[in-house]
Amino acid sequence: MLRGSKYLRLVRLRCGGGRPLTAGLCGDHHGKHRLLHTTRTSRDDTVGGDERAKPKVPLDQEWAALARKMLKGADPEERLTWRTPEGFDLKPLYTAEDTAGHEKELPGKYPFTRGPYATMYTQRPWTIRQYAGFSTVEESNKFYKANIAAGQQGLSVAFDLPTHRGYDSDNPLAVGDVGMAGVAVDSVEDMKHMPQYNSISISGYHIMEAGADPVLELAFTVADGLEYCRTGVSAGIDIDSFAPRLSFFWGIGMTFYTEIAKMRAARRLWAHLMKEKMGAKNPKSMILRCHSQTSGWSLTAQDPYNNIMRTCIEAMAAVFGGTQSLHTNSFDEALALPTPFSARIARNTQIILQEETGITKIGDPWGGSYLMEALTDQVYESALKIINEIEDMGGMAKAVASGMPKLRIEESAARRQARIDSKTDTIVGVNKYTLDKEEPLEVLSIDNAKTIESQKRKLETLRSTRDQSAVSSALTALTQAAESGDGNLLHLSIQASRARCTVGEISDALEKVHGRHVAVPRMVSGAYVSEYGQAEEVDKAMRRVEAFEVREGRRPRILVAKVGEDGHDRGYKVIATGFTDLGFDVDIGPLFTTPAQVAQQAVDADVHVVGISSLAGGHKVLVPKVIEELGSLGRPNILVVCGGVIPPQDYAALYQSGVTAIYGPGTSIPLAAYDLLDVIESALDNGGSGGGGNDRQKL
Repeated sequence: MLRGSKYLRLVRLRCGGGRPLTAGLCGDHHGKHRLLHTTRTSRDDTVGGDERAKPKVPLDQEWAALARKMLKGADPEERLTWRTPEGFDLKPLYTAEDTAGHEKELPGKYPFTRGPYATMYTQRPWTIRQYAGFSTVEESNKFYKANIAAGQQGLSVAFDLPTHRGYDSDNPLAVGDVGMAGVAVDSVEDMKHMPQYNSISISGYHIMEAGADPVLELAFTVADGLEYCRTGVSAGIDIDSFAPRLSFFWGIGMTFYTEIAKMRAARRLWAHLMKEKMGAKNPKSMILRCHSQTSGWSLTAQDPYNNIMRTCIEAMAAVFGGTQSLHTNSFDEALALPTPFSARIARNTQIILQEETGITKIGDPWGGSYLMEALTDQVYESALKIINEIEDMGGMAKAVASGMPKLRIEESAARRQARIDSKTDTIVGVNKYTLDKEEPLEVLSIDNAKTIESQKRKLETLRSTRDQSAVSSALTALTQAAESGDGNLLHLSIQASRARCTVGEISDALEKVHGRHVAVPRMVSGAYVSEYGQAEEVDKAMRRVEAFEVREGRRPRILVAKVGEDGHDRGYKVIATGFTDLGFDVDIGPLFTTPAQVAQQAVDADVHVVGISSLAGGHKVLVPKVIEELGSLGRPNILVVCGGVIPPQDYAALYQSGVTAIYGPGTSIPLAAYDLLDVIESALDNGGSGGGGNDRQKL
């Protein structure tokens, strides 16, 4: 078992695997539709209202004169200044003047910009900590052991979506998701394979994967950290008694310089804020320790072997930024869970960086770089401005309740997608240097039905052999503590686990008092088209929508939906935003819906088509059920299309079940919209689909 492994330094449990993307009106079940919480943006507002810090020192004039000659009289500042995706203006050259006045900084010394420990990797490299999990604990454990034997040093456990959501594997709501995007864990019996682990880290990874740029990720994550600290202090805990145990989790994308600067600025920010706002006295309370993971969103389904290089570049940024542990994604994760082959390449990427390059021999090699020190200042100042805005709102909890962070993230995602679709940002193999023909790629396939049956048998055995009176007592104690506010819910949950209560039962005991969080559908409007700019493909799609409205008497209407326990919402929010900007009437469904609920909303809204975004493997079971439910409601003519992380091997089965079209990652939104109009009009011309039955006057 893993428990005795001397190679396993630490296991961290975390939620939300990084999965690439494939986002309005929102209709209630009474058929009323309204645009919810829409924020319209302009092209000048390039980073969602968050002004990025500018370079403080002008371009060196001596160099500028030399460069002007090379540019045949053109202004080098205008021609060569780089506006990064995050909105920073980076000069083409930095000099000592850009770092004049900087105080001497050392790794291991406040404010820890250069690293939390004095020796950094020169004494001990970062921990190679890979994130994995699928099917049952038995299958996952075999995978973990093999990876550790091959050089992996730490482990992050990927739970499946029902486990994240607090459902047992035999819950009807879990159908389609059990064991698909992680390992199914229903009780403490499934944890016997686990060593000791850290249960909490302050995560920015899911913020980045949802669409935030590095500055937004940094600001929102640090603001989250302050909220954790205030909660602990409010409970009567001294800040220096728990702050040294806090750790952070960053996503690392492809903007190499900015990602390094983000991690350096994060340590400086945390040190300053812990000292100044939280009154920490212990230097260890001011140290930001972190785990990092390369971006899942940057992985492409097209020409996927390019992802090996992307992961390597992102890994180098994390290492140069001073991470304490690192997960490197596998090249095939834009299509499915990693295979042993792809996982080996991802793991060996880190081993090669540690053992073949000499990178670990120097502590903070970017320290003193004119560019990096200046950019660290810019990132620090830009993030601090957002943090101060959040503080003025009363803290991150109140900011989240207001919807501000989510809208900023979604706008950032929409703008990024527009830059890709317009080819402003190059993605090799997707919008430039594309292959004429994609070669099929072998991917890992999980037998959902087999996993469910295995988990059901274990649950039946558990429930028949445990002390039911102890179970009832433990669950009652949990509910009573939640009602009264007295008692430690974590302690009581542990006691319930020891009594062999299941994940679902413990969640239900708390849900009786607190209910379940229901996300309110919100989205931005105008961000996609304003960032895309004037372009023929956008104008063509808009004209096509207008022609459709003239022909049919209404605009094309689509319900963009998530079904099952898949909460990855970047893709479907981006699609909803983009299609709305192009003129579609868009209904956006809530997260965590059943096939029956999706079908009912589609019928109530009288849509032409349902677009289902799948990023966690549930499409094979759940999409056919949506089609079945539409038929049972008497509306088999409503089209169903899919997008997201869907292996090409699954296409045939989906088409056979009745899916009309599949749009994989990397599909341009204007092209998808134009193609979808072809699909809708073809169905209407054939007397079949698209809303309103066969009565064309009703469309």
